[in-house]
Amino acid sequence: MKKSMIIILLMVPVSAASAREYHVSVSGSDSQQGVEAKPMRTISAAARLAQAGDAITVHEGVYRERINPPRGGRSNEKRIVYQAAPGEKVVIKGSEIVKGWKKLKNDTWKVSIPNNFFGDFNPYSDLIKGDWFNPKGRNHHTGAVYLNGHWLTEAAKHDEVLKPIADTPLWFATVDKTSTTIWAQFKDVNPNNAEVEINVRQTVFYPYKPGVNFPTGRGFTM
Repeated sequence: MKKSMIIILLMVPVSAASAREYHVSVSGSDSQQGVEAKPMRTISAAARLAQAGDAITVHEGVYRERINPPRGGRSNEKRIVYQAAPGEKVVIKGSEIVKGWKKLKNDTWKVSIPNNFFGDFNPYSDLIKGDWFNPKGRNHHTGAVYLNGHWLTEAAKHDEVLKPIADTPLWFATVDKTSTTIWAQFKDVNPNNAEVEINVRQTVFYPYKPGVNFPTGRGFTM
């Protein structure tokens, strides 16, 4: 009887210790262990380490990355949980802030960006298409331009973005072999002194391969 009780007591802490919690913070470093006192910098770094049953707790801040979970959980009870720290605002974005805008005329500014800035996916050469979408006789791209969090509208033609702003600020882009050029309208704003973002990632949280099951996310703004 005593031996049975000893075995049970030994099994409880071993089971509890098998699950880990990794911490991520904008002030952390991916070279650190991921404990709360030494958090990692990116969610992706924690995802590469997390195993079934583990949790990744992300602390307040903006995270600009594409998260590719290399593995999932094993069941409803053995998930990999991605969660915002309680009471903290965590934003995951597929965009980047861009500076270096040059003013042309009216309210139109221009910036040129090397294509390698986008990695293996350039949204300004990627068309929105599908049976569900009506292009209305013009091209629409998955790229976008944002001013202080507000979405600008893609112009149908380059000439449109060179005109004075009408009801809605516009943007337009071209892509050649080496660079992507974006024109955008900013009303009474120097975009180099504001938060201007452009899309650079196809997704922010998506497995590259099938079969990554039971990942769970909660508390994030994407």
